[in-house]
Amino acid sequence: MATESPPLLEADVPADPFALFSQWYLAAEALQLPEPSAMTLATATVDGVPDARMVLMRGFDERGFVFYTNYQSRKAGELAQNPRAALVFYWAALNRQIRVEGQVELISVAESAAYFRTRPLGHRLGAWASPQSQVIEDRQALEDRLRAVMSQYGESEDVPRPPHWGGYRVVAHTIEFWQGRVNRLHDRLRYRRAGEGWKIERLAP
Repeated sequence: MATESPPLLEADVPADPFALFSQWYLAAEALQLPEPSAMTLATATVDGVPDARMVLMRGFDERGFVFYTNYQSRKAGELAQNPRAALVFYWAALNRQIRVEGQVELISVAESAAYFRTRPLGHRLGAWASPQSQVIEDRQALEDRLRAVMSQYGESEDVPRPPHWGGYRVVAHTIEFWQGRVNRLHDRLRYRRAGEGWKIERLAP
């Protein structure tokens, strides 16, 4: 039998799901997990064909959850046709997961540019070098592209943001908090947008 986890009860949670998300995320960070911000991003084509991958959350607030990518990637193409997504955060050490569903929007150019400037130099160069999700001849072709970018910018730290790279925000309409419990009788509380606020519902495990 698994070790008992603390209960997740309606009487104990805040009315705002982002406040609870912040509490859980800070708890995951406190454990110094390798990538507490890692999340599964699920998208779908306009015909409903699903696609999923791991990405890193690079910010959150009451507006939603932000990640960055190449606007010419497969995920970007799917979001252009079908701007809806689902996210899953999973922290096994805490026996917790969070599921998010919502609409997806581009963040501002200014916000993307500001974040790009904080990235390590190699990551900024890589954003220029990689034609993300496209078929390439071999690894050498990618290395050649990187060398060309490095030659273009030389020793400069001032590498601009590529116009094809930037951020998205998942504007959540549903956020579910899952707390593992013994006998697989897990606690699941779902927040759903209701007018200007949120409605909290308990789901059977």
